[in-house]
Amino acid sequence: MGGPELVLVLRYRKAVTYGFHVLLGALEEHETTTRYDVRFGDTAESTARHIETALAEGARVLVLWSFYSPDAAALAAELAQIRSLADAPRVTHVAGGVHATAEPVQTLDAGWDVAAVGEGETTLLRLVDAAGAYAGVPGLVYRDETGAVVRTGRPERRPLDDFRGFSLRWDRFNALEITRGCVYACRFCQTPFMFSARFRHRSVGNVRWHVDRMRERGLRDVRFITPTALSYGSQTEEPDLAAVEELLASCREGIGPGGRVFFGSFPSEIRPEHVSREALRLVRKYCANTNIIVGAQSGSDRVLDAAKRGHGVDEVRRAVRLGIAEGFRINVDMIFGMPGEAPGDVDASLALARELAELGARIHAHTFMPLPGTPWRDAPPGDVDPETIREVDRLSQRGALYGHWQKQRDHAARLAAAAQEYPRPGRSRTILPTVPVTDG
Repeated sequence: MGGPELVLVLRYRKAVTYGFHVLLGALEEHETTTRYDVRFGDTAESTARHIETALAEGARVLVLWSFYSPDAAALAAELAQIRSLADAPRVTHVAGGVHATAEPVQTLDAGWDVAAVGEGETTLLRLVDAAGAYAGVPGLVYRDETGAVVRTGRPERRPLDDFRGFSLRWDRFNALEITRGCVYACRFCQTPFMFSARFRHRSVGNVRWHVDRMRERGLRDVRFITPTALSYGSQTEEPDLAAVEELLASCREGIGPGGRVFFGSFPSEIRPEHVSREALRLVRKYCANTNIIVGAQSGSDRVLDAAKRGHGVDEVRRAVRLGIAEGFRINVDMIFGMPGEAPGDVDASLALARELAELGARIHAHTFMPLPGTPWRDAPPGDVDPETIREVDRLSQRGALYGHWQKQRDHAARLAAAAQEYPRPGRSRTILPTVPVTDG
């Protein structure tokens, strides 16, 4: 047997390893007639070396990229660098993830050959079956020989149990995705618009299979990826605590006495209205984490309504007080500079942040970014005034606040500029919130 017909070169960055591991998990169980190999490019230079080697072997090369919207501009520059080091007609650069899904034409114009839209498992398997030939493969956007944009439609959405959540063959592990999609459809969030506004859950039996494999490999920490942890097992806005307990009990048993289960902490969070004494005691019973992340987002009910959060400020206060009373350290997500935010709304958010900090919570601060694919894609970038910055800094110096909110201000400006460059007529003016201006 000769060398590989197809080489998949992953531009493997720490920020997006999870997405690649899921793709590899799907690939390792897939039967195909294509002889292929997988190689990991940890840097631009190593990625270029892998491309050169594959070309010398006579293979076709698919370079796989995945990135979030704030990183798109920097990675476009890196793509140009890699092309200058190694390129040929047999090399195709494919971008996937939330940004490519939301802005495929922008992605093509930035230098990628193909944008993969939606969920990537079935798309990758079909690309491998086709030995890298992408014409007509569902789930792709590209330009034909005339420069016209070709859209092959979204790939099918499959049950999470159909694919592994990490890769045994390539020994790549990560927090396990237990829920995909979200019924809440908050206006600033990409998740429901990438995966649909409904929940799809990985079954308890399938989760347990993954936990058993982790234990066999000597891994001891089980963490979960989910947009709203206490929604596990539910198809509505109400938690299903029986399903949550079944999940946690199985994982606790599976990982064994030397292992730990984490739930409602990074990389997931809990909605404030879902916090209850019973839920917190389930976490205490089965899990190792003493901290919980609660998504508040604003201290203004008007802004929360405009964002379609589905809860108010009172639920946030109640959740934090209850969590602290049950012995947890509570981290509260808050976003500053949301669309339509008036001075009185900012004051309300700062007042809530101070109040919660006095109770013992920590504030995880964010600056609003107009993310592609969301209803607020065309909103102005988050604007944080100097007095708000000074107050946030004071909280930070006390150890009561943390986060990359300052860096996100720069990202927000770039995203807003890109949205203006790629306008979507007829949408931007109707999707912004109608929060009346007030001085508080």
